[in-house]
Amino acid sequence: MYKIKINNMKFFSHIGVLPEEKILGQNLEIDLIVTTNFSYSGLDSLDETLSYVSFYESISEIIASSRADLIEKLAFDIIQAIKENKKVETVEVHIRKLAVPIAGIFDNVEIEMIG
Repeated sequence: MYKIKINNMKFFSHIGVLPEEKILGQNLEIDLIVTTNFSYSGLDSLDETLSYVSFYESISEIIASSRADLIEKLAFDIIQAIKENKKVETVEVHIRKLAVPIAGIFDNVEIEMIG
């Protein structure tokens, strides 16, 4: 068993509760941690592992098509898509919204979901 991580992916989305978020859109940052349910045998073949390229492409497609209100829904959809691969044991997703309409000083808001 081992983990594959993709850190700080950046996407533009139209996700949010407020109408402005759906119209204007906003930037998201996403971290993905995938735990496998098998051991690497040492062979130098993509058949011996999981493709982080396919993970990135799945996430990109989900974000491009989603108009969800909540980033929790986005995280849930990402987990479900990644877990379609039978070699995946767990998926951990961190999603950060960089511009949130809250009066205050902070870098971002983030949710973490594990499935």
